[in-house]
Amino acid sequence: MRVDQGGRPLRVVLAEDSVLLREGLIGLLARCGHEVVAAVGDAQALIAAVEEHTPDIVVTDVRMPPGFQDEGLHAAVRLRERRPALPVLVLSQYVQRTYAAELLDSGDGSGVGYLLKDRVGQVEEFVAALHEVADGGTVVDPEVVRQLLRRRRDPLEQLTPREREVLALIAEGKSNGAIAQELVVSDAAIGKHIGNILTKLDLPQTDTTHRRVLAVLTYLRA
Repeated sequence: MRVDQGGRPLRVVLAEDSVLLREGLIGLLARCGHEVVAAVGDAQALIAAVEEHTPDIVVTDVRMPPGFQDEGLHAAVRLRERRPALPVLVLSQYVQRTYAAELLDSGDGSGVGYLLKDRVGQVEEFVAALHEVADGGTVVDPEVVRQLLRRRRDPLEQLTPREREVLALIAEGKSNGAIAQELVVSDAAIGKHIGNILTKLDLPQTDTTHRRVLAVLTYLRA
């Protein structure tokens, strides 16, 4: 039975060394109307599959053979060096802030996501993140954001509590409308908060989407 999550059908290259999870993801993506054009179990095969198939998005585990360290992440970063706009959604077993920051630093800063593997079981959230990343958005797992909130954030000390809250929701990949709905305020109020955040963080003058990505990077590095 197909799971209708909306959005355009995507051609996916999947990299996951666990056969059980890999097959589960293939089935899930197929039920959502997407095509897994290649499913591989190591980083080198991932790079080769992307070169061969030119997918709409890459979904990869962080730790893969042979060392089971961060081979999948490094392969994703290398791919985005060659193709800066290649959307990549990275899955991780544990929260690693440095992994998220390294991924967001790759390519042109757009079309990246970092999710914990537990999020895959929450089908609607996972598929929404998949589409957000494929469309050039940035998604960071809410648990990563929550852990960062407990850290000292020198670059963010000048932000008000509400502005920090808005920035946390931006890091989760939420749109202005979704943030306004969650905080029960108007879209105009969220726009004002975001403007204040970008100004206070002294980000370079460029398009708003890129500045949002830079704001998220500042948040992750803090």
